[in-house]
Amino acid sequence: MAKSSEIIPVERIQKCILLIRNHKVILDRDMAALYGVETRDLNKAVTRNIERFPKDFMFRLNKREFENLKFHFGTSSWGGTRKLPRAFTEQGVAMLSSVLRSERAVAVNIAIMRTFVKLREILGSNELLRHKIESMERKYDKQFKVVFEVLGEMLAEPEKPEEPFGFHARKISKKKASRKKTKK
Repeated sequence: MAKSSEIIPVERIQKCILLIRNHKVILDRDMAALYGVETRDLNKAVTRNIERFPKDFMFRLNKREFENLKFHFGTSSWGGTRKLPRAFTEQGVAMLSSVLRSERAVAVNIAIMRTFVKLREILGSNELLRHKIESMERKYDKQFKVVFEVLGEMLAEPEKPEEPFGFHARKISKKKASRKKTKK
């Protein structure tokens, strides 16, 4: 059997992981693509074993969530979807390995589980870094105030511009338009 890292690159799996309802999930269509099967076949296997997938393992997106995803990713890649997609949490992905039993499914599941663990480690290290910076900030507040301000700005969420930028067409009143014509 091939190593799981040879089957699917970690970066590809990371792109499939979405945050929906405060859970990191992978949609059924992405799971099917990773396994190399049709989405309908994956969903049939899940439906046959639905008792293995409680709500904290798998859930269906509602219409609003689905529309939001279509807006975010563009409608062309979602054509032909008749049912709302299923979203699998980390536990649901692990449960899929008991439903889909091919060698590829096992290798893909291993790669996916390792990716979830790697993401958790990255998030944990960022949280640890933030706590260290805050403790240093309290300790050396006056000496390194400028450094901490810059670090704080780097860790902060980017601000949205208050006013739109770029070129905008303005409507000119009929009086101004007639004045411009008479000046020529």
